[in-house]
Amino acid sequence: MSHIPPLDPNVAARKGFRESEERLKRFWKAVDVAADGDGWAVRLDGRVPKTPAHARMILPTEAAARLVAADWAGQGEFIDPATMPATRLAATAIDRVSQVREAVADEIAAFAGSDCLCYLAEAPASLVSEQAQAWGPWRDWAARTHGITLEVAQGIIHRPQAPESIARTRALALALDDFALTGLATAVPLLGSAVLGLALQQGEIGGAAAFELSRIDEIFQERQWGVDDEAAERTAARRAEAELLERWFRALG
Repeated sequence: MSHIPPLDPNVAARKGFRESEERLKRFWKAVDVAADGDGWAVRLDGRVPKTPAHARMILPTEAAARLVAADWAGQGEFIDPATMPATRLAATAIDRVSQVREAVADEIAAFAGSDCLCYLAEAPASLVSEQAQAWGPWRDWAARTHGITLEVAQGIIHRPQAPESIARTRALALALDDFALTGLATAVPLLGSAVLGLALQQGEIGGAAAFELSRIDEIFQERQWGVDDEAAERTAARRAEAELLERWFRALG
């Protein structure tokens, strides 16, 4: 997304955390969480760590704070930001999304205009059938639950969606707090789908299941041609991010 730090773990590690040429050593022994005002603070030896913009790491729920604390507790001798996905989400929410909520909601809504669940393959018939059976219930869910009615197309030619559906998606995004909005802003491009992103955020589907639904065409190609180790590693990393987002949304309550 153009208005928040890159959410790929490796890019975020480089840009979200400005490490010096010397790797930063772990400087704490104990990690815990504690109530702090209206939120929950992560604490390292009793001190609250700072975000890249130097804000205190305060989360809205105890469960979310514990998810971030687990990142810090899991570090070895040296800090590896790429292994701190919950911390990355929290810092993005605090430092950036809180400042650009309207723009973030616009980008989420744009995915409703080109949702992957609306673009069925032209062939073969078996793939078209698989996509229709798997994706149709989720389009129906979006229409029934949220009034987001999306039209289906075959092939890659763009089909405009009703402005009302795009506006409804935007409104749902803006109704979230900064932390849930950050999670949704991460989930939607990861899945290529505003519908699946919303379903994940609302606990209607798990992260791994949403991820598999988003890549039915890829799975079909893998069945036909196989998959190499590098592609499998990328897929595993993306699946892990979807699973983390499920835990993130659950922790936010």
